[in-house]
Amino acid sequence: MKVLVTGSAGFIGAAVCERLLARGDQVVGVDNLDPYYDVELKKARLARLTSSNHFHDVRADIADREALEEIFAGEQPQRVVNLAAQAGVRYSLENPHAYVNTNLVGFMNVLEGCRHHGTEHLVYASSSSVYGANTTLPFSVHHNVDHPVSLYAASKKANELMAHCYSHLYRLAATGLRFFTVYGPWGRPDMALFLFTRKILAGEPIDVFNHGHHRRDFTYIDDIADGVVRVLDKPAEPDPDWSGDRPDPATSSAPHRIYNIGNNRCIELDRYIEVIEECLGRKAEKNLLPMQPGDVPDTYADVDDLVRDFDYRPDTRIEVGVRRFVDWYKEYYRVA
Repeated sequence: MKVLVTGSAGFIGAAVCERLLARGDQVVGVDNLDPYYDVELKKARLARLTSSNHFHDVRADIADREALEEIFAGEQPQRVVNLAAQAGVRYSLENPHAYVNTNLVGFMNVLEGCRHHGTEHLVYASSSSVYGANTTLPFSVHHNVDHPVSLYAASKKANELMAHCYSHLYRLAATGLRFFTVYGPWGRPDMALFLFTRKILAGEPIDVFNHGHHRRDFTYIDDIADGVVRVLDKPAEPDPDWSGDRPDPATSSAPHRIYNIGNNRCIELDRYIEVIEECLGRKAEKNLLPMQPGDVPDTYADVDDLVRDFDYRPDTRIEVGVRRFVDWYKEYYRVA
């Protein structure tokens, strides 16, 4: 089938495109090569995709309403995966307008494209950040998430609400996926694994927030890409048991669903750093710092719904995933 993937030069977007191409789908990749981080890395990801005759590389910003409408009208994709977003919790304190432009205006344009061009299923990226001030672990899609603690989280919660409206009003099948701390080869340079690896190899101290007591549900990129494709293949359907008297946030009387995609393991940041040190054969010099505004102390995914509906559970352990990242990093940056 023909699948439109926004954010195709991004970390998750490129991995999803690669998975779709490998099984023979036609992929229309849309990306604006935003300079939030190294554009050359994004171009290198795209170079792996453009070697396929089934990949159509389109340079456009999803916040550009006319450009996106033209893409939908010309390509007529059967299914859409929206992974384009302004990411990063801390950056949302510095440049909040970027989150409104891409995550809200851009997502609105995606929804309109799906509505007017008969899209069979929209799968879109949400985030574990939506759990915000929640402290009950593991985080469940059946929990209320009305207390975000960063604008990034608020924008992702807004995406879920917007998608539900379109499912309710126009019967657009839509599924939101809450990703939990994705890592692995070709990862984002602004994330901990990339930053720590670069600085440890350079002999520089690493900034460790919350004195290393953060706990995260680290999820390997291949597990994420596999999960996205599995979900894409099964359009959301209304929940016949949904009740407005006892509204379940994860399901709906409309064809809209929410799932966590996480490793279902809660790993302390200090242990994550230990694994990086083991893979690099070097010790880190740590600059211990307090919790940063917008951060949450712990994330931990309840993935029971994902297992039940898709017979799928991400399972790559950090010892394996971090080793693969380090091997990739050394090869890509030609580090001895």
